[in-house]
Formats: sequence, C-alpha cells, structure tokens
Amino acid sequence: MPSSHDLTTFAPRASDADLDELRRRLRATSWPDAPAGLGSAAGVDVAELRELVAYWADGFDWRAAEARLNSLPRFRTELDGIGIHLVHARAAAGSPSSMPLLLAHGWPDSFWRYSEVVPLLTDPGAHGADPADAFDVVVPDMPGFGYSDAAPRDLDFAGVAGLWARLMERLGHHRFGAAGGDLGSDVVRWVALDHPEQVVAVHRTDAVSMPDYDPAVLAEEERAWLRGREPWERDESAYSALQSTKPQTAAVGLTDSPAGLAAWIVEKLTSWSDHRPDGSSLLGRDAMLTDVTIYWLTGTIGSSMRMYRACEQMPESEFARTIEVPTGYTLFPADVEAPAPDAWLRRTTTDLVSVSRPDRGGHFAPMEDPELYAREIRDFFRPFRSTSSRG
Repeated sequence: MPSSHDLTTFAPRASDADLDELRRRLRATSWPDAPAGLGSAAGVDVAELRELVAYWADGFDWRAAEARLNSLPRFRTELDGIGIHLVHARAAAGSPSSMPLLLAHGWPDSFWRYSEVVPLLTDPGAHGADPADAFDVVVPDMPGFGYSDAAPRDLDFAGVAGLWARLMERLGHHRFGAAGGDLGSDVVRWVALDHPEQVVAVHRTDAVSMPDYDPAVLAEEERAWLRGREPWERDESAYSALQSTKPQTAAVGLTDSPAGLAAWIVEKLTSWSDHRPDGSSLLGRDAMLTDVTIYWLTGTIGSSMRMYRACEQMPESEFARTIEVPTGYTLFPADVEAPAPDAWLRRTTTDLVSVSRPDRGGHFAPMEDPELYAREIRDFFRPFRSTSSRG
C-alpha cells in the first residue's frame, strides 16, 4: 500500500457562490440565430441546447451528481510537481483474487467516463458476475483535465504514459492491465510501448492514431476503411484541427460562457454516442451535464484542448512503433468513426489476442452501457490475471 503522505483523500464540494454564478451566466446567455430547419446540420442544434441550458440552470441537481462522484474513493497525489486527482478503488472484501487495472479517459471528459463502471469492476459478484473477476481500479484525471492540475508544459501521450506508470508503482501495482478510450486509448498504448515490463495486457476502444502508410502496402479492407473515413475528416474533424493548432483562441470564450462550453462538449457527446430508437443519446442529459459541469467548475477546457496540440507535435516515428504486449480491442459500432478492420489492428501490435465487435455502443460506452463495457473488460483480462501484481 502507498504510504499515507503519498495520497490525500479528496471529496470536492462546489461553493454555493460558484453554483449561483453558473446559474446567473446561464440565464444571461446571448443566443445566436438559428434558421428554421437547420437542426444539427451546421453544428449544435441551438433549439435543443437552449432547452438543455434552461434545465442546467433550473433543474439539474449538481449536488446529487457531486455526491454520486464523491461516493467513489477519490484521492490527490503529486507527480513531477503536478497535483493529480484519481479514483483508487480496491476490489471488494472477500474477492478470491484481484487484478490492478488502469483506466485512461479521453476528451471531452475526465474520470467521469468510468464513474459508473467502477463498482461493476471492483465488486462483480454484487452485480451478477463472477467474484473472481474483481479488479483494483485506478482512474486518474490527466493533467489539465478534471480535478488534476495542468502541467507546466503540456504533455503528450508519452508524457502522460510516463506519469501513469509511476503512479501505478506508487500505488503498489507493479504489474497491471491498462485500458483506455479516445486519447486514453493512445495513452495506454504508450504505457505499453515505453513501460512493457509493467503492463500485463492492453485493451483499447480506438485504433486510429497511426502513421500515414503507402496505400500499396495496405490490404484492400484497410484501403476501403481509410476511404470511408474521408467524409468524417471533411465534416467532423474541425474541432481536432482547432485544438491541435489554436486551442487558446477558443478557450477564451469557452471558459467565459457555460452555454458556449456546453455547445462545444454536448455536440460531441451527442453525435459520438449510440442512440435509442427514438433518436435520443444513450447518455442522458444529467450524465452530459455532470461532465460539462466538471469542466466548468475546474476551468479545464483550455488545458484539456491543449493536449491535442502537444500530441500533434510528437515525431511521426513515434506513431509507427508497435506494441509488444498482448493487446485487445472492443470496437463499438456507433463510435466516432467506423471501426477499423482487423488488418489495420494487426499493424499496431505483434500480439493481437482479441477483437470484440458488440452490436451496440458508442464512443462513451463505459457511460452509455456500463454493464456491457464491464463485461468486455472482464472477458478480455481474465486470461492474464495470474501475471498481474496486486499491491
């Protein structure tokens, strides 16, 4: 176990004054025009956002969301002079075995991404699964996200991976599984690349950060997949281009206006998640507003976007490296882009052991369908339990 001075218990509570100021700003929003019939064709649907903002101001119960988040075992620690917030949830008492598991979030989120799935992984027996599949779960906020401090110098995938490798050692987890989505998928990739002696196996839900290949060396299914990405690159990737180049420009307005912040984030939460038959996102409005409120209260939208810029500046050779530890994927059908073919996945690792393609789920699967995601994690890591090390 880590010594007492390494971790400090953490249960933040927003001040009433901050919440009152948030409501004041929401009610004072100046709205843009929205031509009839435009809907979400040009970005966020302003009419829908106005309804959500009204609910955020006068219906959403942040105190209830805050209490739910604070029911998790949350801590703060310091690495390289950076204050890091994390969830460190031990397996339920009486579990016959447990495996350390690092969960790495992405953008536009934080530890929020995994907040619903933690109890399913630490105490599977209480949720109808095998108690032998219990995990010791670690969910840190990346620097500049959520309740972690921003780093003095913005970190890229490799920089965050180095922090997380040391964090797991500090927590007493010398050999562990690592799983991630969105930016977190690349973070755990670099944990495995740079610290393979610590990583038992890696589970990812994305596989798009790769070097540009000569089409002549690719299989036809890979070329077809890359061609299929072109409409997404044209119509959906402007946010990434901005965040990779001039994030501070957008950060000024997004840090000042909670409605603007909601527009920037909710448009992604909605379009990147799976949907019900009636067209509504599997992420309910309370879940979305919990995520957005974390960003608002912590003032981290600018620092979170700057990670894109840091990663964009990584050498191209870094993206051509190959993972040598066992690797698996769960690729959800309603994710941001069409799931990659197996031939592409094999280019990322010398030991591709599992590819799962559920019939539902999107980019935020741990929040959209926690039980499905927990089952995918349990199934993938089960063969590797004997090689992990619980602190």
